Amino acid sequence: MKNNFDTKKLTMYAILTAIVIILQYIAILLRPTVFSVSLVLVPIVIGAALYGPKLGAWLGFVFGVVVLFTDAAAFLAISVPGTIVTVLVKGTVCGLLAGLAYSAFAKKNKILAVVSAAVVCAVANTGIFLLGCVLFFFETIQSWGVAAGFANVAASMIRGLVGGNFLVELGANIVLSPIIVRIMDIQKK
Repeated sequence: MKNNFDTKKLTMYAILTAIVIILQYIAILLRPTVFSVSLVLVPIVIGAALYGPKLGAWLGFVFGVVVLFTDAAAFLAISVPGTIVTVLVKGTVCGLLAGLAYSAFAKKNKILAVVSAAVVCAVANTGIFLLGCVLFFFETIQSWGVAAGFANVAASMIRGLVGGNFLVELGANIVLSPIIVRIMDIQKK
């Protein structure tokens, strides 16, 4: 009977999980704006590319759990269920979609596959966060925007909540993920 997990694969799963946790804690400490920049998306893309959508989803879920317990206080004060759903779904789905995007392009071009996974991961993470804000926190986001001097809630959400963060996350993903996946893919063989 063949075991689905070999020691090397299980070790990589554990290492990538630990990296997700550590990077999220570092992001909280180095917060440039109200919200931390999620450099943790890079190991999520790496795991999804090298080991598939299931590991991507797992790493995204771990990311969500860490955010929930460390960086979600402002939203938890407004809606506990809304925060839990938003944070866990955005993390899990961004990892799952990164793995699916990689799988869709991997046979044609591995670099294109990793870049696609990197873009999809960042867009899904930010997009689901914004959707959660609209569904569960709209009135609060609107009042925060008015207090910050934004003309409307859309400007508040795009520029105030995710603007710079998204660009940094996307850029880091696009630059770092293909390089690291290439190096790890060589080592994997």
